Amino acid sequence: MNKNNLTRRQFIAAASAGSLAAAASRTIPAYANPSNKAGKPAILGGQPVRTKGWPSWPVWDRDAEESILSVLRSGNWYRGRGTKVSEFEKKYAKLMGAKRCLATASGTTALLVALHILGVDAGDEVLVAPYTFIATYNVVFLTKALPVFVDTDQETFTMNPDKIEERINERTKAILPVHILGLPADMDRINAIAKKHNLLVIEDACQAWLAEYRNKKCGTLGDLGCFSFQNSKNIPAGEGGAIIGNDEELMDRCYSFHNCGRPYGSVKRTSGYPVRGSNRRMQEFQAVILMSQMKRIQKDADTRLLNALYLTSRIKDIPGIIPYKLADGATRSAYHLYPFRYKKEHFSNVPRNRFLAALRAEGIPCSGGYGPQNKDGLVEDALNSEGFKRLYSSRRLKRYREENHCPDNDQLCKEAVWFSQSMLLGTKRDMETIADAILKLYENRDKLA
Repeated sequence: MNKNNLTRRQFIAAASAGSLAAAASRTIPAYANPSNKAGKPAILGGQPVRTKGWPSWPVWDRDAEESILSVLRSGNWYRGRGTKVSEFEKKYAKLMGAKRCLATASGTTALLVALHILGVDAGDEVLVAPYTFIATYNVVFLTKALPVFVDTDQETFTMNPDKIEERINERTKAILPVHILGLPADMDRINAIAKKHNLLVIEDACQAWLAEYRNKKCGTLGDLGCFSFQNSKNIPAGEGGAIIGNDEELMDRCYSFHNCGRPYGSVKRTSGYPVRGSNRRMQEFQAVILMSQMKRIQKDADTRLLNALYLTSRIKDIPGIIPYKLADGATRSAYHLYPFRYKKEHFSNVPRNRFLAALRAEGIPCSGGYGPQNKDGLVEDALNSEGFKRLYSSRRLKRYREENHCPDNDQLCKEAVWFSQSMLLGTKRDMETIADAILKLYENRDKLA
């Protein structure tokens, strides 16, 4: 198979099927630059590999401005009087291959609604991934449940299924896997464990629009799936979120709860407000922005995929650089972020912070990513609260503290390097400049130490 003989769609299909690696290895050289052209690192006074900027984000579609103005002028900004949020929900459900979608105020509120409707309550325990944004475990605390952290698979950056069952006890109610950075978690194994122990599965797909596991969209593989549309996201609206699901009665209850407990569908009226509820609604103009952004989502996703795969082929053989690996069964990442692990022992023990600074000096924006979230101060703050002391015995909280160790995740947090999704919207040459810069630093590693 030769990439030059494939159409764009065929190439993407080959990548999803796992056959791209063999194709790329025969068509793309492993290194970006011969060592005699590396030059002095920019951080030491040399010329940077790149001086021009990168694609900005978000990208606004001016054609959508009239639709926004129409909503604003109508005064129907609230979904109860408008039609745009409902229209978006239908389109997003279709895009994701789900029966139903409920739009919410944010990804965090989507998670809160899902936890409540699935019955996660005070005194329960929820298994969560420690390599994630703070919202994943914050919502568990806000539900007055205990987030129990399951160690990370360093290769996939996601929850390690081998470490799940050792964390299950009589209070465990649900598993909350995260498709972090757009990388799908190993859902076959997670779902099998959940079924064995009669646990719920809530997918945190807040960074995983169009990511796929066994060619099914992430967010459709558990009981409910949650998404975010915050400004940095691949489908942005400033703020916003969504829940998707295939159980009509469950989605009716989500709708009722997010709309102050008002009756909806199978949720019937027994009084003015039949269920406990809250206001977690999306606004009409956010839905218009999202429908505009959805026009570009597939094209952008394909561009990110092609660039990510090309970048991997250019850096994977540089000593000390270990790109992400898709979990077994995962067929496509959303590439909200592109991650790799940096092994300093191959770079003359240059600390990661020094490597990151040197890479930025070459004109390559980058980040070290998340810290060990299971050690965040808010965890102790919650455990020391009066509410948690009433809900959990001192013996359980002591054991929780003793067991709250994720050594593989700790190591990953020391080694991870991220590139933003907007960088992957660049050109093939842009990906080459990233590889050029990394190789340049490798060739000059002794000078950086």
